[in-house]
Amino acid sequence: MPAPIVLFAFKRVDELQQTLTALQNNYLASESELYVFVDGPRPERADEAAKVDAVRALVDCVTGFKQVHRVYQKQNQGCANSIIAGVTSVVQKHKSVIVLEDDIVTSRNFLDYMNQCLAEYADTPKVFSIGGYTFPFSRPSGYESDVYFFGRSCAWGWAIWADRWQKVDWELTDFDAFIADEAARKAFNKDGQDRVRMLTRAQTKEIDAWDIRLCYSEFKANGVTVYPTVSKTINIGVDSIDSTTEVVYNRYKTALDSGVSRQFYLPTSVVINPDYAQRFRRKFSIPVRAWNKLKTYLMLGLSALKSGGGITNWVGK
Repeated sequence: MPAPIVLFAFKRVDELQQTLTALQNNYLASESELYVFVDGPRPERADEAAKVDAVRALVDCVTGFKQVHRVYQKQNQGCANSIIAGVTSVVQKHKSVIVLEDDIVTSRNFLDYMNQCLAEYADTPKVFSIGGYTFPFSRPSGYESDVYFFGRSCAWGWAIWADRWQKVDWELTDFDAFIADEAARKAFNKDGQDRVRMLTRAQTKEIDAWDIRLCYSEFKANGVTVYPTVSKTINIGVDSIDSTTEVVYNRYKTALDSGVSRQFYLPTSVVINPDYAQRFRRKFSIPVRAWNKLKTYLMLGLSALKSGGGITNWVGK
């Protein structure tokens, strides 16, 4: 039995349509249950009600799956609360789940990959979660596996088992002790120099983030995420006018799997490949993040000039 798919949507009907179309084209779609959670509009945003209604109308017509379950929130829950509550409700009924948001386009073999990984590593506690996205890393010489392992969870198409999900401390009850422990902070930042800062912003409610809290629980469990060597997802929401991601220069562009292969070579032993780990860590290093931020600012400046705003107006923002 394929694991159920949990899809979260809000107000982006165009992106959701692309996400659903790709998901319907998956080989295992007709055998999979689909749970769709649509968040409610924010009362202070008068423009959102119509957008949310359009999303609900689209979800009302969804077919192509074994069964479709729809949950429409009357009031806005927010991204993090929606995902935490939605996944929690589904894992109370199922041993594992595959999770997507409304801006993630999948390859045709995405569900094959996810379900094979869920089956292979169900009894391997070291594997905390499964990621569907990967940077376009070239395969190291002699590397035969279709996956690699890294100590950072993935938010762009992912899967998890109920027993791992239930270990996540969403309230960050040990945050004060963690932030006071220099060795712990250094260890957490080993797999991305942005992680302590993001966790702090999540704890202070500066950002509405669930994924860094999942990352932190994976870290405390000494776990890893299994990643595909060729990406099974792409994010189409970065350039959306309704995106909450503060990105203009998209450093996450990758090549989507052709979807031809439906069987994957998954190693039974969980070993972190140093080549993949080095390149992954570099993507989240301070110099690379600073360089990408600069490219974002430059692109914002060029956009302002083209629109007639002038460089002075742009700099003054």
